[in-house]
Order: sequence, then structure tokens, then C-alpha cells
Amino acid sequence: MATFTLDKVHSGIAFQVKHMMVSKTKGEFTNFDVQIDGDVNNLEAAKWTVTIDAASIDTNNEDRDNHLRSGDFFDVENHPQITFVSDSIKKASDDEYEVTGQLTIKGVTNTETFEVEFNGTSKNPMDGSTIAGFDGEGKVNREAYGLTWNAPLETGGVLVAKDVKFSANFEFVVGE
Repeated sequence: MATFTLDKVHSGIAFQVKHMMVSKTKGEFTNFDVQIDGDVNNLEAAKWTVTIDAASIDTNNEDRDNHLRSGDFFDVENHPQITFVSDSIKKASDDEYEVTGQLTIKGVTNTETFEVEFNGTSKNPMDGSTIAGFDGEGKVNREAYGLTWNAPLETGGVLVAKDVKFSANFEFVVGE
């Protein structure tokens, strides 16, 4: 079984949500860790664990970020982490996988499936190490996790959509 060490400098977790029914607000989580237990040659048998520091949310607006950290949304004081632990990995095509597992946000756990693309491996010319890359994406209903704060708009609709789209890129140093 290989060891996968996350290269945080070359990794990221971003999201976007519709704002006022007409545009998208984007952000990212700046502090997270990803562990993979398994073999790069048998990804269907691997186990993924993703841990995100909810307070590390960054939408490039301090007031909005503080609101997102509050009890109206993530309640980071009582629920400091967002976690995802895989239950199964199913190969969808040559390099694409469906990773299903338990996502926990604000103390609520639901089963979610994310699309993950394995970008292959490469040798790092600086030190000869083996590098593996993955891209992932998915969508979750924030209201299913108790993130239900909203405000109605005069023109109809709401301030914040319920569906949040996620995208992630992860680079790992793979060792024996």
C-alpha cells in the first residue's frame, strides 16, 4: 500500500453558489487535508478522508466570511470541521470515478457522490518523487446540512441558492 502525502501548495477546494438568482459567488477553503489509503494502481479499493477547517472559508469579503462562520451557516464555534469519508469508489470510465461517502457539515451527515478524475502520475524533475493528481467536482444541497439561512428578494426568489457546486484539485507525493 502506498502513502499519499498531500501537496497543499498545488491543491485547492473551491465552491460557488448562485447569489440573488442572477450571479455566482465564489470562494474557497484555505485549510484542509486529504488522506488516501490505498494503491494508485487500484483506486477502487482506496479510502479517501477529507477534512476541511470550516473557519478557513474565504470569499474575498470579510463580512460575508464572518457571516458564513456564524450560526446562520457553518457555526464554526460548535462545528469546526467539514469531513468526507469515502464508502465506495466506482470506476465510471478510463480515468473517471464516482466516489460515494459520508459528508458531514454542521453536525449533519448525508451520503454524497462526487465525480473524481485521476490525472495520472508523473516524476518530479526536482527530486525524482512520484506525483499523482486528481480533480473532483460535485454539488450538494446546503439546506440538507442545516445551512438554511436566506432572505427573500422583492423580485422573487431568494438571496442564496440551495445548491452549492464544489470543485477540487489535489496533488500528492506518492511513496511506498
